[in-house]
Amino acid sequence: MHFALPPRKTSQPPPYARSSRSFSLRNLGRLQSLALAAIGAVGFLWLLIHMLAGSGGSRSGKNYIPAGTAKAVVVTVFEESDSPTWKEMIMENRRDYASRHGYTTFFANSSDYPLGAFTVPKSWAILPALRHAMTLHPHSTYLFHLSSSAIIMRPQYSLEEHLTSPKILESLMQTDIPVVPPDSVIHTFSHLHGENIDFVISQDPTGLGPGSMIIRTGEWARYFLDAWFDPLYRSYNFQKAERHALEHLVQWHGTILAKMALVPQRMLNSYVEPPDATKPLKEVNAYAEGDFVANFDGCNMRLVDPATAQVKGLKPKLIRTRNDCEKEQAQLLARWKAMVDKEGRS
Repeated sequence: MHFALPPRKTSQPPPYARSSRSFSLRNLGRLQSLALAAIGAVGFLWLLIHMLAGSGGSRSGKNYIPAGTAKAVVVTVFEESDSPTWKEMIMENRRDYASRHGYTTFFANSSDYPLGAFTVPKSWAILPALRHAMTLHPHSTYLFHLSSSAIIMRPQYSLEEHLTSPKILESLMQTDIPVVPPDSVIHTFSHLHGENIDFVISQDPTGLGPGSMIIRTGEWARYFLDAWFDPLYRSYNFQKAERHALEHLVQWHGTILAKMALVPQRMLNSYVEPPDATKPLKEVNAYAEGDFVANFDGCNMRLVDPATAQVKGLKPKLIRTRNDCEKEQAQLLARWKAMVDKEGRS
């Protein structure tokens, strides 16, 4: 039924009703904010899990490995001023080891890489060298960094059978001990599993010993090497340059500590006592017959006797250190060469 006239307006209008449009717009804004927050949280969690998983996440996705790919890359960095004869012997030591186990080698000079200010020690060059090696060999599983001061004395030991297979690694890992001896408050984790380890290293009497270390290639390795090579660390003037920077990283970055395994020094990086040692090395640190690696740590920077400097009439600052590696390594290199010749591998 239709009325001819509109109904009369009441003198008591109904209470104000909110606009349904403004209500829906407000709700829409809240929903959008919640959605963005949720997306951000999920993205952060994914990034965190991906970072913690490290190369473990890329391991499952790295199914295709080209035929003939080396399982590991042995990396050694030299100085341009090193003796060519000695340098060739060290490279041959690496090549012999690599050829036994299907590995390959990567050699570089510290001068190959820009390190920043001229005051940055040349020893930092090991980090861009490792990144370079990983770029050239992206499908290899491991990077095995070995300082030029070290000699592989038991080339029969493969990385997998000697150290990196999960069960062997779990039996060797030193858990719940100070990262930096003797009394660092940060300890190695006690709940790690061998298959989750991407970084294998040992301690010497004063700290971590990167002169012989193993890194699993992948996304985590790229993050780790880039973080370690940060310009802030290079310019900080750590007393032991990249060594102290590594100790800082491991102690203050859980994503690195969670992927690191400490193994006994003589499994990876036995030290040969220097001729001018004032205190003998402990048995757990000192090289003995049958050890994998003999490292003449610091042989490239032996202190020069100040009296000798005065006799030569040279400024002590200019000859404060000298490279004695060739001299100190001569005996063990000769023994290694005799062993290789006896096997008919020379």
